[in-house]
Amino acid sequence: MALTRDFNEAVRSRASSDAAFRRQLLCNALGALLEGELDVGKSVLRDYINATIGFEGLSVRVGTPSKSLHRMFGPQGNPKSANLFNVISTLQQAEQIRLEVSVSTGG
Repeated sequence: MALTRDFNEAVRSRASSDAAFRRQLLCNALGALLEGELDVGKSVLRDYINATIGFEGLSVRVGTPSKSLHRMFGPQGNPKSANLFNVISTLQQAEQIRLEVSVSTGG
């Protein structure tokens, strides 16, 4: 458990001082979701949320109880697409970025 706590604290510390790291963390989460890696995407989103606005802050912004958000991004969570995209939109606003999807071929 201490390793997890140390990891979370390290992510939180780096995210608070490094905007590029924060943004890449969010991009990695969404990339995993787009690749069909739902568990990985949820896990990275959970790390991102914990390291940035927190579940309480997200709860206020999206109008969903924090307990529901914790379940949504937990290992057994199965978020509805409307809820997931609402969270993603809110995180983009909080980060003051607009993510885009691009198409590549080959490889």
